[in-house]
Amino acid sequence: MRVSVIGASAPSADATENAHEVGRLLAERGHTVVCGGLGGVMRAACRGASEAGGHTIGILPGEDRDAANEYVATAIATGLGHARNALVVLNGDAVIAVDGAGGTLSEVGLSSVYDRPIAGLGAADAPHVEAVETPAEAVDYVEARVD
Repeated sequence: MRVSVIGASAPSADATENAHEVGRLLAERGHTVVCGGLGGVMRAACRGASEAGGHTIGILPGEDRDAANEYVATAIATGLGHARNALVVLNGDAVIAVDGAGGTLSEVGLSSVYDRPIAGLGAADAPHVEAVETPAEAVDYVEARVD
């Protein structure tokens, strides 16, 4: 399964650790991490997945694949700016939101439109988002909702 991990570009230390743990758990359970490919939650989730031997995909807002964080295995340049958020969501079977602000909320909205299960770990309370307390609960939630 591919899981889109979305969240803050400048997260707190707790959110960074949660994203790292989400990435690690996803990789250990055989899942691919899809993200926006840059810093913050995206980098932390990719680092966790990469350190656990998993595969990571970064869907970048700009035209330069080299702009991806160092833990992205497959970088996809789009040149779309924030419009690439739809591609981040569409390329995952489920979504885990960690912290976040406006960009994350747009991805949460798109996740709902595209009927992706969404676990929220320290993320904004929004319709269709299942609030969870731990990275393991986030991964368990999305695994249970994807066939």
